[in-house]
Amino acid sequence: MLNTSSAYFVFLAAVFFLYWMVARWRTPVLAVVLAANYFFYARWDLFYLALIPAASLVDYLCGLGMQASQRVWWRRTLLGLSLATNLGILISLKYMPAWDKNWKWVLPLGLSFYCFQALSYTIDVYRRDAKATPSLLAHFTAVSFFPAILAGPITRVTNLIPQLEKPKKLAASDGGRALFLIGLGAMKKLLVADYLAENLVNRVFDFPKLYSGLEVLAGVYGYALQLYFDFSGYSDIAIGSALLLGLKLPQNFNMPYASVNISDFWRRWHISLSSWLRDYVYFSFPGLRGKLMPYVALIFTMVIGGFWHGPTWNFVLWGTLHGVGLAACRGWQAWRGAQKWDSALSRALATFWTVQFVCFCWIFFRASSFENAVDILTQIGSLTMSTANLTGALLTIGAIAIAGHYAPKKWLEESEVLFGRAPFVVQAALLAMLAMSIKYVAATGNAPFVYSQF
Repeated sequence: MLNTSSAYFVFLAAVFFLYWMVARWRTPVLAVVLAANYFFYARWDLFYLALIPAASLVDYLCGLGMQASQRVWWRRTLLGLSLATNLGILISLKYMPAWDKNWKWVLPLGLSFYCFQALSYTIDVYRRDAKATPSLLAHFTAVSFFPAILAGPITRVTNLIPQLEKPKKLAASDGGRALFLIGLGAMKKLLVADYLAENLVNRVFDFPKLYSGLEVLAGVYGYALQLYFDFSGYSDIAIGSALLLGLKLPQNFNMPYASVNISDFWRRWHISLSSWLRDYVYFSFPGLRGKLMPYVALIFTMVIGGFWHGPTWNFVLWGTLHGVGLAACRGWQAWRGAQKWDSALSRALATFWTVQFVCFCWIFFRASSFENAVDILTQIGSLTMSTANLTGALLTIGAIAIAGHYAPKKWLEESEVLFGRAPFVVQAALLAMLAMSIKYVAATGNAPFVYSQF
């Protein structure tokens, strides 16, 4: 059940009405959300109804054990059990099918985001950064929360549990903002990301030698926009879906292609993943107070981040490039101090070169193989200049995408406020117009979100 399908919105509406019917009572609220979570999993495969509760029970018991014990060896053993459980799920369902084509455990839904959320809980309890919840129902509900399970945002379980357990009230402004975000996410995905994918990006990356160097370069930039609008669109729908239930998920994007350096980029792109890698991987390295270790840890953290996306050399190379970029940025700042921008031109140049580096790395992220990435780079290097495949409609969508990304945040915030204040009839009319636009304009219908494969 894709988050842009009609089935999902019918499902979300049913959950919404059931949820607010019992919103005054803690246990029925948790039961409704948990049932919705497991129904969402079951729509992909019934096996998840055995796998997810079993893994959640292990983490719940490990959390209680670490909370109650003062023995370091025992707490480390329990943390190791949680790590083995969740990493075992990742390896058996995500990496083994890629390594062994005869591997039998192949399921349609990747569980990377579930595993990261689950590990955030047990690691927080182990570090004494949070207390283990005594409620099995609350833990099961929070760790499997359906809006974010396909592609995030990665939500700390210890932040979600208190929201689920406190008394609920849906303000009209939050309801309006939720609908606005869901509509915005659908528009980003179906009207921009899918159009760029089907009419430019997929064609260029599948057959780069059929296109001129300029067209291939346009395809690379198109992929940068496609990925942003696809992934941020999913995040908007997930955040809006949670907000309809009175729950707040973390922000996941903040104009990433306006970054002035690679460190700034990772503070703006997939924020929930970058903060997870920082808090649970980078800060786990010993010797971070030394001179060399912080740079080594940055590189290895991003290599792990690349490997999390997939067990291929392309993803490892992508992570390595970003790790080296982060280490170089840190070294430059340690030598010269924090950058002070003397003019808008110098800031614009810094942003321009940051985007070029990010887009160069995206080639390896998107390419089907290392050879495919080499073909892309070779074709760009040919400097051929034909624009026969860059249609007016394609350039228009690209221009809209660029303008949408760089539009001041204040405009979006004011649009949210105006939508939230509008009468319900007006909100419904605007959403109906959006649905009609998607039906008659969208190129591919309900195509999977790019990050659902991770």
